[in-house]
Amino acid sequence: MNYNIFFQKAIDQLHTEKRYRVFSDLERIAGAFPRAIRRDGEIAREITVWCSNDYLGMGQHADVINALRHAADTMGAGAGGTRNISGTHHYLVELEKELADLHNKEAGLVFTSGFISNEASISTIAQLLPNCLILSDAFNHASIIEGIRRSGAKKKIFRHNDLIHLEHLLKTAGHARAKLIVFESVYSMDGDIAPTAAIADLAKKYNAMTYIDEVHAVGMYGPRGGGITDRDNLTHCIDIIEGTLAKAYGALGGYITGSKSVIDAVRSYSPGFIFTTALPPAIAASAIAAIRHLKKSQMERIMQQRQTQKTKDILIQAGLPIIPSETHIVPILISDPDLCKKATDHLLEKHDIYIQPINYPTVPRGTERLRITPTPFHNDALIEILKDALLETWHALDIPFTNKKQSTLVETNHFVALTVSQAGG
Repeated sequence: MNYNIFFQKAIDQLHTEKRYRVFSDLERIAGAFPRAIRRDGEIAREITVWCSNDYLGMGQHADVINALRHAADTMGAGAGGTRNISGTHHYLVELEKELADLHNKEAGLVFTSGFISNEASISTIAQLLPNCLILSDAFNHASIIEGIRRSGAKKKIFRHNDLIHLEHLLKTAGHARAKLIVFESVYSMDGDIAPTAAIADLAKKYNAMTYIDEVHAVGMYGPRGGGITDRDNLTHCIDIIEGTLAKAYGALGGYITGSKSVIDAVRSYSPGFIFTTALPPAIAASAIAAIRHLKKSQMERIMQQRQTQKTKDILIQAGLPIIPSETHIVPILISDPDLCKKATDHLLEKHDIYIQPINYPTVPRGTERLRITPTPFHNDALIEILKDALLETWHALDIPFTNKKQSTLVETNHFVALTVSQAGG
């Protein structure tokens, strides 16, 4: 039997559906962000990146780089193994203290990625709760969906940000049953925000635990960068706050914060934590530096919000099909996977602008888009260049300048598609 045939057929299917992913060879330039070098064979040239999750440019901050360099010089490159085998290096101890303080929680636990922190934590928590029912927002990220699936717990999907639907499911479950409400603060594809306070009120009313994913909000919102729960003074209302070190903090890793008993239980029972090599000292040190800086500094957040609003205003005025967003996410609707990929290629080849296409399964079919994330370093001149490049691309590829009715359809299609995707498991 030629086993490779099966794998090639799977790849061919992706090509047929116009959703085969191509990764660009990019070399970020510290001190010149958002500039990067794109390598294509022997050819190398500078481009501008408009879709980085390094939302505040902290990956190039002097304090962050110096902390990383010092830790590598004093402790070496790797962690030496799992924390169970090799112990917990001191930078991780300090990092978990910083994270617990950031979210006003008793304890924190660091994982090697945000995906793992969700998958490992949700599955473990739900397994430890007797007859647990998980109530999951329809727009939740793949890592949350995988954590729910691995838990083996019963689940119900509530319509995105729909409090009436959520309350109905809570009421139907009964007051005595263990329940875990899982949702995100900022939804990264559309850029909208969860009604966090209202969800917390429902959880209290119906005796449910709450688990919020703040990965696209930590560092970005709140007086100390603790996310939407920090901005709205809600940290005390949420049982478990999950976040990432790989986006606004410019490093790598994921984490959860909560009560000592919850954190210790996940630490003690989660295979995804127990059997994974610890975050390297240099990475942990760089994350500490970023968190400490953004607990005190407002400049990065202020400038980021300014440049985001300016980008939205200019692109909307130009007539481009921007999906309304109340956060730093700026989605541009294309609604066709082939055109979405062609737009990315055209922007890169003709304008030296890199914006990765967002296609199914990241978003439902028919809602394909470009996802722009302005940073404090995308100045006014770069915004004007982006606008002109997008307009030229839209005309060159004959991409529709969609109207408001089409933007409204995104909400409906997104719920239907994600409800189906979460239905089994």
